Amino acid sequence: MADLEIQNLHVNVEGKEILRGVDLTVDRGEVHALMGPNGSGKSTLANTIMGHPSYEITEGKILFKGEDVTEADPDERARAGLFMAFQYPSAIPGVSVVNFLRTAINAQRKARGEDPINLKEFRKTLEQHMEVLGVDREFTRRYLNEGFSGGEKKRCEILQLAILKPHVAVLDETDSGLDIDALRTVANAVNAMRGPDLGVLIITHYQRILHMVKPQFVHIMFEGRIVKEGGPELVTELEKHGYGWIRDEVAASA
Repeated sequence: MADLEIQNLHVNVEGKEILRGVDLTVDRGEVHALMGPNGSGKSTLANTIMGHPSYEITEGKILFKGEDVTEADPDERARAGLFMAFQYPSAIPGVSVVNFLRTAINAQRKARGEDPINLKEFRKTLEQHMEVLGVDREFTRRYLNEGFSGGEKKRCEILQLAILKPHVAVLDETDSGLDIDALRTVANAVNAMRGPDLGVLIITHYQRILHMVKPQFVHIMFEGRIVKEGGPELVTELEKHGYGWIRDEVAASA
């Protein structure tokens, strides 16, 4: 059984059906890419996985580590080991990055029946990851995402990912709006965390991040369905031909 399993997922947003029967599995140790043109349903899938209340599931299930989390609250999913890097992260004035991270770790530990992390251990963990990710100490004293550039927001989310150590991370358009240096920083950090304990689903319509973080599995979404699956060769095909041939294949099979 996969760590994250999506079964025949149908989702409405404001009365309009966006997802029309999505099946997808992601296991720890795997890196998946979900690609597709704008409006194909990629971000709807990401938000539904994390339990956004505006997305109505009309059919299908979401299973995480064998448990049905279709109706679970977002914080329950996060405590269980699901992580979401949002396309547009929210600012939280008055809450510093360091306090946010410590609170998040302690929420995870409480869910596992563990004592809160002591300050010395937390500082050591934080500093280790900041060094690996090239994050300045002053950065963590700032209020979460307030006045952050696009690159700073992404770097902050990757720092959260490194510290929280989820089982599966969903990265929604994490390359959006980044210059090449910021993109390389994010890609290097994701590659540094790759391993048997982390599954990653990268959602994007660009190919450039997938040249830096090479997925083992590629899924192409079109009009609310996953219409084609394969390996990294699909990224190369899309780079050469765009999405027109996908539209033609879907039309031919209709």
